[in-house]
Amino acid sequence: MRRGRKKTENPTMARRILAAAEAHFAAEGMAGARTDEIATAARANKAMLYYYFGDKRRLHRAVLENLFRQLPSGVNTPPSAPPNTKDSPRQRLRAFVEGYFDFLASHPNYPRLVQREAMEAGRNFGWIVREYLRPFHKRLVRTIREGISAGEMRRVDPDQTAFTILGMTTSYFAAAPILSAIAGRNLLAPHALAARKRVLLDFLDHGLDGKGVRSR
Repeated sequence: MRRGRKKTENPTMARRILAAAEAHFAAEGMAGARTDEIATAARANKAMLYYYFGDKRRLHRAVLENLFRQLPSGVNTPPSAPPNTKDSPRQRLRAFVEGYFDFLASHPNYPRLVQREAMEAGRNFGWIVREYLRPFHKRLVRTIREGISAGEMRRVDPDQTAFTILGMTTSYFAAAPILSAIAGRNLLAPHALAARKRVLLDFLDHGLDGKGVRSR
């Protein structure tokens, strides 16, 4: 069993508590979120919250673990795992970015929660980097290197390119409230997300185009 979460006899209530806690932690942070408000939003009581999750710190970790477990399999795969030989590096990179984009679109609290952890340098950030963010980055870098070797992608710095890809995806969702105010429309609406994804993939295709580049 993963740390931060107990076996529950009522999974529905536990899910309600997790959902309410996710919203509160994203809005208020670990220090600002109140367990009584989380319990009320979950239609539970504080006693049940403590019974299932122990305390606020463990509930916070359970929220983060629950989010990371929902990352798409193509994204949340160890970097040492053998690639899908049916797909080319370019196809795998595109699927990776699409999967991550769709995850962010359906989990809008994810960028804020991770950013809060990074800014506050909380005790959770070490295991987040170790278990998820570093492997995530390494998988991107490996796919880019394979694309360069195959002549599918031009010769770029794989490490910096991975940072650019992550920035193009994550920052859009993290800054969506500000960008929506600037644009005068909701940039998280379905049609806006579809347009953003098209532009992102088009930029990715043309920015890494390896046409005419010889493989090593």
